[in-house]
Amino acid sequence: MAAPTNGKKLVSEEEHPRKAFGLAAHDSSGLLSPFPFSRRNNGGTDVTIKILYCGICHSDVHSIKNEWKNTIYPIVAGHEIVGEIIEVGSNVKNFKLGDKVGVGCLVESCRSCPSCTTGFENHCLGMIQTYNSVHPKDGTMTYGGYSDMIVVDQDFVVCIPENLPLDKAAPLLCAGITVYSPMKYHGLNAPGKHLGVVGLGGLGHVAVKFGKAFGMKVTVISSSPSKEKEAIERLGADAFLVSRSDEQMKAAVASMDGIIDTVSATHPIPPLLSLLKPNGKMILVGIPEKPLEIPAFTLIFGGKTLSGSLIGGIKDTQEMIDFAGKHNVTADIELISADYVNKAIERLAKADVRYRFVIDIANTLKSNI
Repeated sequence: MAAPTNGKKLVSEEEHPRKAFGLAAHDSSGLLSPFPFSRRNNGGTDVTIKILYCGICHSDVHSIKNEWKNTIYPIVAGHEIVGEIIEVGSNVKNFKLGDKVGVGCLVESCRSCPSCTTGFENHCLGMIQTYNSVHPKDGTMTYGGYSDMIVVDQDFVVCIPENLPLDKAAPLLCAGITVYSPMKYHGLNAPGKHLGVVGLGGLGHVAVKFGKAFGMKVTVISSSPSKEKEAIERLGADAFLVSRSDEQMKAAVASMDGIIDTVSATHPIPPLLSLLKPNGKMILVGIPEKPLEIPAFTLIFGGKTLSGSLIGGIKDTQEMIDFAGKHNVTADIELISADYVNKAIERLAKADVRYRFVIDIANTLKSNI
């Protein structure tokens, strides 16, 4: 059931100095229950954060249920963390007490590989995830944001702009950077370009908002006709395509400069590639379970590119959140209490949320320790 630990012995919980409290899954049922645990002391380059809000990402569901076959139990999920700094280390220069900050999907990396030295810590082979990883500082498990506090090195913390509501900013730490980064690096952030967004969920609705903030024409591509009004009237998309409509898809052939595909359910890729202009780019950020089937000709004719993207580095995450602050881009959320989390996980598995659950940690996570 547990993932390999690369030969590192995990330090027992009683060796941690600081008490903490969270919600953990203990087996592949994914059922979350109260979990007293502990964190390391605040080091010289660390900040301690009182967690105020934490988003629920679909990756959390995969992880707590061991669907990716790498979960180490118990697991405290959550990597869309927003909170307030309550302690700073003696060598911390960029943060102070009371700062509102965020922590995303990673909390450490090797810092010396080509990925790290060029701002792509997310591609470091030694990347330490916010939860379900073994931290090199003390050989213990990382626990995520479904908890009351967290200790993080300053280099993996970002400032939250003052004008952004903290609960609605939390999902940007994963969903936001997941769509922002490929848009930036594939040139899909230029005014006047035409962006297709496949799927209108937690990732897709933020991609629409960023696309419009960049000044692009945005078309939502969905298998659900019922989402058209929402996409256009509420989120500001310019057009809507029903992916199951041969007529609509045919009419849009070779019309888009790029596509961000956010869908994790198995779905056909070639019809989407046909929507690209010559030399157009399609970037996958969803993770379907089954391998993709893509005839070579669908890429070769038109010189099209099919790529993938994984979150983003810390510098890009700060850039993304600053851009969001400047253009008032936030996630559409359903704010929930900690005691509703298991129900929320059930609903998320059925895509029954508009568009992101966020846990009100500070007001509803009650410790019994």
